[in-house]
Amino acid sequence: MTEPAIRLLLADDHPIVRAGLRALLETEPGLVVSAEAATAEEAVARAAEGDIDVVLMDLRFGPGMTGAEATAVITARPDAPRVLIVTTYDTDADTLPAIEAGATGYLLKDAPPEELVTAVRTAAAGRTTLAPTVADRLMNRMRMPTTALTLREIEVLVLVADGLSNRAIAERLHLTEGTVKSHLARSYTKLGVDSRTAAVATATDLGLIRR
Repeated sequence: MTEPAIRLLLADDHPIVRAGLRALLETEPGLVVSAEAATAEEAVARAAEGDIDVVLMDLRFGPGMTGAEATAVITARPDAPRVLIVTTYDTDADTLPAIEAGATGYLLKDAPPEELVTAVRTAAAGRTTLAPTVADRLMNRMRMPTTALTLREIEVLVLVADGLSNRAIAERLHLTEGTVKSHLARSYTKLGVDSRTAAVATATDLGLIRR
């Protein structure tokens, strides 16, 4: 008996990327590209129709919902499709929110075609595939939990890198200014630094945040 085809939704704001993914995946037996989405909001709406098995999700779509936010909405529904992140970004600021949102896998766009195809089939089966750099970083966080920044600490440092003041960060994240200062203080200790500039530089060097 023939296995039913794995139905895919391609969510990426670049038409060329979607076309490339479609051209690659549709040559594979048992894979069918059922739909495309140019925004995260479109991906959420299309995935809710119930006929998609795996969503290939980018992380950044410009203004509006992010790929990680869309992943959280999609995976929260009953009988949700699997979400495989396919992106160019592999910092903790990118990977952690996506994985916490419920992504089944995380692959980089420079992965070999055969690796992408395998990741799609693996995601459809409910198993996890992680890009080697992502897997290494997660393992390092497990080995060194006392020095690993929390997701909130990373969020604060990303906004510091964007030039926001403590007050502006507090407003953006709906925190008190004192809580922001506490997150920064803990980040300084973990990173072995004593200033905002040094914290941003060190976090960037370690691949925790992007610049």
